[in-house]
Order: sequence, then structure tokens, then C-alpha cells
Amino acid sequence: MQSYQEFLDLSVGFPQDGFEIIDDELYFHDLNLMEMIETYGTPLRFTYLPIVSKKIQQAKILFQTAILKHDYRGSYKYCYCTKSSHFKHIVEEALKNDIHLETSSAFDMPMIDSLERQGKVTKDITVICNGFKTYQYKQYIIDMIHDGFKNIIPVLDNKEEFNLYDDEIELDDPCSLGIRIAAEEQPDSQFYTSRLGIRMEDVIDFYNNKIVDNPNFKVKLLHFFINSGISDTPYYWNELEKYVTLYCKFKKINPDLDTLDIGGGMPFKDSLVHDFDYEYMVNEIVNRIKQICAHHEVIEPDIITEFGKYTVAEASGILYKVLGRKLQNDREKWFMIDGSFITNLPDVWALNQKYILLPINNWDSEYERVNLGGITCDGQDYYNQEAHTSSVFMPKTRKLQYLGFFHTGAYQDVLSGYGGIHHCLLPSPKHVLIRRNRDETFNYEVFGEEQNSKQVMKLLGYQ
Repeated sequence: MQSYQEFLDLSVGFPQDGFEIIDDELYFHDLNLMEMIETYGTPLRFTYLPIVSKKIQQAKILFQTAILKHDYRGSYKYCYCTKSSHFKHIVEEALKNDIHLETSSAFDMPMIDSLERQGKVTKDITVICNGFKTYQYKQYIIDMIHDGFKNIIPVLDNKEEFNLYDDEIELDDPCSLGIRIAAEEQPDSQFYTSRLGIRMEDVIDFYNNKIVDNPNFKVKLLHFFINSGISDTPYYWNELEKYVTLYCKFKKINPDLDTLDIGGGMPFKDSLVHDFDYEYMVNEIVNRIKQICAHHEVIEPDIITEFGKYTVAEASGILYKVLGRKLQNDREKWFMIDGSFITNLPDVWALNQKYILLPINNWDSEYERVNLGGITCDGQDYYNQEAHTSSVFMPKTRKLQYLGFFHTGAYQDVLSGYGGIHHCLLPSPKHVLIRRNRDETFNYEVFGEEQNSKQVMKLLGYQ
């Protein structure tokens, strides 16, 4: 029978970029994963920070290349979507790449203020403030604008949001605003129109009634987000054309408008058969915006993107040990891991999200079909399908087995409530940060130790 390594190579082609096998063990971007397990134990969450910069640079090159190829007259600006991961180590790594930020809630603003006081950003940074805004969020925006953050752009999610800015913002130069379009949802959605944003047909009327004669404000940016993400589908291209067409109509009556924020949604590699053509999509987006603007005789806008998952997902993984093997009938074999999908990778449970799953050791062994079980007392705490197959396969061996889920860096820590209490009181796993030194060696830092019982008892009020 084939070894697991031969089976995977025939199934999907392996090794692949970022993964290789050395001496029967898996390496991730040259990181010796078994050595990490022996040093730090399992379950172990890790983040390899250089990947964040790599992804940003790839996107910037793709857009700049497309702009040159199509003689596009606008510029491109990369904003990092902070809600994908607010952690300081992530945001600081992203900021090394001459980028800007997009926010979604009130506490983003003190975070940016803190980064400025530490010299990590300047007050010139562009901050796109999205979301339905609480009073506190709006007040933070106003305070920071008055404090000299001159490129904070509140994106109006509804008409009433403007009222507080109109009452309280006082500047020598007009404050820049954005308007979010309420995009149409996908055909299979339960809703026709997004709950976020201002109705498409109301955008220009709102501008004419509220802003055009107000010397304190100018609408500089039009924003939309297509919930399907950036995808080569008729739905995506149809929505893009509608919103670029609205931009053109709006631009003709509002000369200050010069930026189109096309949102986020650039996919990340979530399976070993991921074949998204990034170069084609970026070229097509830039070309279609140019063509629509040419048709309407409007100069092309500057383009902003707000990539979150794309930026951070591929930097992280989580490693587990197989605690036990269970055969519950004559067909279903379970590998019980020393963690939980519900608590460690909540998107697996909530959204049926798939990640790249690979064994860490025993690649020369034969393979078998298994189900992976978490250790919470919950029937939904399992993983039994991959994105490229309806089953999970692991090495067939009686030896100690380790496995890892990869490209898990977006949202999972925050959704699982980092540092809080979790289902069945399972502890947060240890988290290790990895950087690369100038001599190409690795630098390891324990960001967070595994949660202990005293911390959990305190959260529950027992101490």
C-alpha cells in the first residue's frame, strides 16, 4: 500500500509552497514543527510573522503591475482590515509595509492612537472608519480628527451618522467623508440587501441635501463590499459594474470624489487544491474599472482595498497531539485530539470553514480514513471533511501522532475569546510568535502561555 506521502502527492500534488517533508516530518516555511512541539508542547498555536509582510507585498505588486499594464491613472492604497486580527504583533508587522488601516468599531481608535504615541504610525496615516457606529465610536473619530489625524475618513453607514460630525467637527480644512453603498446580497442569501450602508438610490440625494453646501465636509470616497468576496463570477462582475457606474455618476456632480474603496474579500489558501488566479483577478478589476470610467468619461479613481483574511490567515497554524484512537463501529475510526475545534477554530464549527490539515510526523506510514474529534462534550466538535475530499486521511500507525491545521490566522483567536473562558472550560492554548533574524535563523517568543485553572476560576468569580 502507498505511504501517506505518496497518497497525498498523487491526490493533490505535494510538496507545495510553504510545505515540505524532511526525514518523515513536516516543515512549514522552513520551520521544524516537531522541534516546536518538543519545545512547547501541544496544543500549540503559532504565528510566523514574515508571511504577513509577504502577502501584503504580493498584493501591492499585483495592483501596481495592473495599473501600469492598463495605463490606469489612479493610485492604489492597501488598508489592513484590523478586525481580522487586532493583535499588536500582527498590526505592527503589517505596518512595516507602508500600508494604512481600516476599522470597524470603537476600540480600534484608541489602538491606533496608542500606535501613534509609540511611533509606529504617524498622524498622516489613512484610517477608513467603517461599520455602524456607536456614539463612542463616533466620538473617538471626532477626537482623533481634532487631535491632528488628518486622514481619518469616517465612512457613513447611515444618514443619521452625519449629524454628530456636523455638530462637533470644527476644522480649518474640510473633513473628508466616505459613503458606504448598501450592496445587494448574493442570490442564495436570506436577504436582498446588506444591512450595512446607505441605499444605492439614496446616495446622491443624500449628498445633495446634506453635504454639497456644507463647507466643513467633502465626500472623497465611495465604499462597497461584496459579501461573496472577490471571485470570478457573474454576480461579482455585475455588482462591481453597478457600483463603479454609481461612482461615475456621483463624480460628475462631486469633484471632490476621487477614491473607490472596493472592500476586502481576497481569498486565502484554505486547501491544497486552492487555484485562485490572483494576477488575473487584479488585472480584471483594474481593467473593468478603467473601461467603465472611460465609458462615462470620468477619470479613474484611486483604489483602496481592505484585505484582512488575505493578510493574516496564512501566517498561523495550530498543532495537536492525537490523545487516543477509538473505533466506534466497524467503519468509523476516531482520532481524539488534545483540543477542540469549537474553542480553537470556531469557524470550523460555525461556518464549516476548511483549513489545510496535515500530519506532522509518520509520513512514510500507510494511510487510513479517520474522523477527528475534539475533547469537548459536544456532538458538533469534530472535523471529517477536507475542502478537496469528503474524507480525512491520516497516517496508519500505532506510533504517537501529531497533526496541524494551517492558515488559521484570521479571526480564530478573537472569535474564540482569547484569554476568556471557553466551552467545557478548555484552556486557551500556548501561542508562540516566530520572526526571522537577519542571518535567516528563527526567533521564537511565547506570546501567551496556556491558560491555567486559576485564571479560569477568577473569570468565573470563584476567586
